[in-house]
Amino acid sequence: MQLPDREAVLERGFATLVVLAVAAFVVVGAVAPVVPGMAGSAGATGAPSAGGGAAANDGRAAIGSGHGAHAGLSFEPPVDDLEPSFDVPTRDGTVSIDGETFDSLDGALEAAEPGDELVVDGVVNGNVTVATPNVTIRSVEGAWGVVDGHGEDDTIAIDADGVTIDRLWVRNSGYEAESNDAGVLVDADDVTVRDSRITAITFGVWVDGVYGTEIANNTIVGRDEIEDREDRGNGIQLWRAGNAYVHGNEITDARDGIYYSWASNVTAVDNSLWDLRYGVHYMYSDSSTLRGNQAFDNDVGYALMVSQDLTIVNNTAVNNTGRSGHGLMVKSIDDSTISGNHLVGNDKGLFMYNSLHNELSYNLVLANDVGVHLTAGSDDETVHHNTFVDNGKSVRTDLGTQVVWNESAGNYWADATARDVDGDGISEIRHRPAGIVDQLTRENPLVSVFARSPAIGIIELAESRVPLVQAPGVVDRRPLADPVHDWRRYYDRD
Repeated sequence: MQLPDREAVLERGFATLVVLAVAAFVVVGAVAPVVPGMAGSAGATGAPSAGGGAAANDGRAAIGSGHGAHAGLSFEPPVDDLEPSFDVPTRDGTVSIDGETFDSLDGALEAAEPGDELVVDGVVNGNVTVATPNVTIRSVEGAWGVVDGHGEDDTIAIDADGVTIDRLWVRNSGYEAESNDAGVLVDADDVTVRDSRITAITFGVWVDGVYGTEIANNTIVGRDEIEDREDRGNGIQLWRAGNAYVHGNEITDARDGIYYSWASNVTAVDNSLWDLRYGVHYMYSDSSTLRGNQAFDNDVGYALMVSQDLTIVNNTAVNNTGRSGHGLMVKSIDDSTISGNHLVGNDKGLFMYNSLHNELSYNLVLANDVGVHLTAGSDDETVHHNTFVDNGKSVRTDLGTQVVWNESAGNYWADATARDVDGDGISEIRHRPAGIVDQLTRENPLVSVFARSPAIGIIELAESRVPLVQAPGVVDRRPLADPVHDWRRYYDRD
C-alpha cells in the first residue's frame, strides 16, 4: 500500500538522517583524538550550573528550559509603576508671569515676551500655539499644573525656537492618528521637553523636521483603551529630526515608544519602554545611537530598519514575545555596531535580515527560543565575544553559504564541546551552531520532528568535531572556553 505523502516524507527524512548519522558516527570515531590531551569520547564543558560546577552537555544549558515560557527568568523592571495612572486635578487654573495672573494659557502666551516664565496653577485649556521664542512653561511649585486638550488636535504646539516645557502635565490630545494629533508638537529648533507627564494622547511628542530637540525624563502614556496598538500613535515621533537627545523617558501604551523616520544624529539613552508594539523603531535614519535603554514586554524590543552607521550598545531587551517576538530586529542595517546588549527571554534574541558589515560583540543572548536568526544574505558580519546560554536553538540560518564568524577569538556557547588545552581561553574544537540540520529542515520542514533524536545529535557532534561537510550555516572556529557575561542574575534563586 502506498504511504500518504506526509508519511512518505517522514520516512525519507528519517532514512536520510540515519545515513548521515552513521557516516558521522564513523568519522567521529576515526578522528576523536584530534586535540592533544582530549579523551576520545565527546566530553562537554556545557554552561556553568547555578551551583558553579560543570554541567553535562545535553544540547541545552544547565538552567531553565530554553523554550517557550523561559522558566525561571527573573527581571526587575526599571520603573516604579508598570500601569501608571494619575488623579487629574479638577480646579480651574491660572497662569502667571512675574506676578501678573491670566485666566488662560492662551492669554498668557499672547502677553509673553522672550525669556518669560509662565507658571501654570491648576487646570487650563490647551490647543494653544507657543509663538514667542525662549519662554518656559512650567507647573507651580509643589503641584502639577495641567494643560488639557479636551480630545482635540494638539494640546500644545511649539512654533518658536528655544521654548522649554518643564515639569508640566500635558494631556488629552486629539484622537486622530492620521492628522498626527499630539500632546506636544515641536515645530521649532532647540526646544526642550523635560520632567513632564504627557498622558491620554495619540502621539506624545511629535518632532517635526527640526533640530536640537531635547526630550528628557518624561512619563508618556498613551491610550490603552484603544486595543489595537496599530491604531495608536507613537510615544515620541522623530520625523526628519536632527541632533536630538532623548533620555530618561518612561513610555508605555502607545504604538511604538520612540519612532524615527528620516532622522539623523539622534542619541537615545536610558529610556524605559514597555507594553508597546516596538520599543524603538528606526526607518531610514542614519548615524544615531541607542545606549542603555530597556525594552520589555513588547511585541519587539528594538526594530531597526533600512538605516546605517548606527551604534546600538548596552541596551536590554527582555520578554518581547508578541506577534513578531524579537528582542532586536535588524533589517537592511549596514555598517553598524551592536555591542554589550542583553537579549533575554525573547522569542528570538536577534533577527538579522539583509544586513551586512555589522559588528556583533559582547552581547548576552540568553534563554530565547532562538538566539540569533540570520536570513536574506546576512552573511558578512564580525561576530565575537558574545555569550550564548540556554537558548532553545542558539543560531538559526536561512543562508545558502557557510559563514565563518571569526578567525581569532569567537563566542561562548553553553551547549558546545569545549577544550582549552593551551590555556589561552579559546577552545581547540570549533563549534557549528547551525549547519546540516538547518539545511535539512529548510528543505524538508518535517525533519524537525526528529529534532531531539540521537541521529540529529550525532550529526551535530560530527559537525563540531571535524569539517565533515561544508554545509551552509555558521561556524565558530575559535569558540571561547568561558562565558563573557554573568548571566545568573537573570534567574530567580528563590
